[in-house]
Amino acid sequence: MADPVVTGRCYCGASRLSADAAALTVAWCHCCDCRRWTGAPQPAFAAFAPETLHLAPDTLRPFEAVAGVARWTCPTCGSPLAARFDYLPGQVWVPLGVLDQAETLVPASHSHADAALPWLHLDDGLPRSGGSGRDRLNAELDPDG
Repeated sequence: MADPVVTGRCYCGASRLSADAAALTVAWCHCCDCRRWTGAPQPAFAAFAPETLHLAPDTLRPFEAVAGVARWTCPTCGSPLAARFDYLPGQVWVPLGVLDQAETLVPASHSHADAALPWLHLDDGLPRSGGSGRDRLNAELDPDG
């Protein structure tokens, strides 16, 4: 088996993840749900194809605090590990803060920009969606779409 392209772990090291392929895309999210889940004022996430992402231990189970959103956290330390959104099929999103290669995963866009904290200013020139950005994010992954 080939070495993983991307690796990561929770804060305590009890939960780990790896991906066999590069991220599909990387994006900032300004929504209050992602801020609360990660504890960051402006979290960024990398999307992976579900079949390429592996969580360990394999007993990790997602929870749904919001309908249509499944999130995985470490059962020991509570670190956020991954999230799946029904409106973004074929994508599992991982917070950059848990990834060992975070410095190489550069965001390409902003989602929920209308919910950005008013005191946080990031003028990076990237495309911004006022809402979820689902059309843009899904189109980025489907070049024929």
